[in-house]
Amino acid sequence: MKKPELPNTEEKRLETLKALNILDTLPEERFDRVTRMAKRLFNVPIALVSLVDENRQWFKSSDGLAVSETPRDISFCGHAILGDSTFYIKDALEDSRFTDNPLVTGDPNIRFYAGHPLTAANGEKIGTLCIIDKKPKKLTEEDLTALSDLAYTVEQELCAIQLSTMDELTNLSNRRGFTLVANHYLNFNKKQNMPATLVYFDLNNFKQINDVHGHSEGDNALQLFASVMKSSFRNFDLLARIGGDEFIALLFNSDLNAADEMIEKLSNNLKSVVSSQELEYEVGFSYGLIECNSLLPSSIESYIQQADNKMYECKHEQKNQHPLEPKLSDDDG
Repeated sequence: MKKPELPNTEEKRLETLKALNILDTLPEERFDRVTRMAKRLFNVPIALVSLVDENRQWFKSSDGLAVSETPRDISFCGHAILGDSTFYIKDALEDSRFTDNPLVTGDPNIRFYAGHPLTAANGEKIGTLCIIDKKPKKLTEEDLTALSDLAYTVEQELCAIQLSTMDELTNLSNRRGFTLVANHYLNFNKKQNMPATLVYFDLNNFKQINDVHGHSEGDNALQLFASVMKSSFRNFDLLARIGGDEFIALLFNSDLNAADEMIEKLSNNLKSVVSSQELEYEVGFSYGLIECNSLLPSSIESYIQQADNKMYECKHEQKNQHPLEPKLSDDDG
């Protein structure tokens, strides 16, 4: 077995990694979404966002592997961060560097590995997005490009950690966080020849909820809607709160018909949750849909504006509404 060498800039690399304050933090949807997508796209049992610390590789996101870290000196990712391109092992048993590696001879029995290095803003390689299989596997040039594209998405998310990109009330992305990564997700989706749809949501009568029941209940309505969004859409779709009572969802591999079905599911789930909590008000929404066609501009801001316009058109025409009105008591008139 060959242990991975240390990069020439190891001290600076470790300083860069530790400055992110990400090691040993809880899982985050922004990274888990990428590993789920990688696992599904490449049809592998394991996908990881691995950060290479001084003596270990620690997994910020792990789909298919039970442990949270392994020693650096037996890691494949320790080798991957030494280069700029994807580190690719078709069959570990045929590679003298790994034939007697404990991760090959024992659990998780790695035979295939592909890891693309994650590069920080200052150029240091801090980890990898990697995919693993228990059987030999070959990747095409298109596969390698797709893995590189997904790794870039992780890099964008790592950069976003240092910015204010999350909505604290709902724990969804805010507009800044959404736009930071959505264009890249959309371009990746187009390269895979999959449709994508953007949905723009506006809560109905939200001001009335605030006026009648108070701002704390308004906050509760926003949190409830965000929670139902998470449970109604798929775990790799991109969700955000972009305004006071405005939300968006970027749905991957979904045309307008599929999006309509998911919105109907959202509506039914929302009614069920509102009923089960015995709230004094209902939470309804209007929405606008725009299909993100490759023939249209690629700017996510353009799609947001188009979907927003659609939402207001439909709201004016009484279409695309799930108009649940706030329940008013007799004292409220």
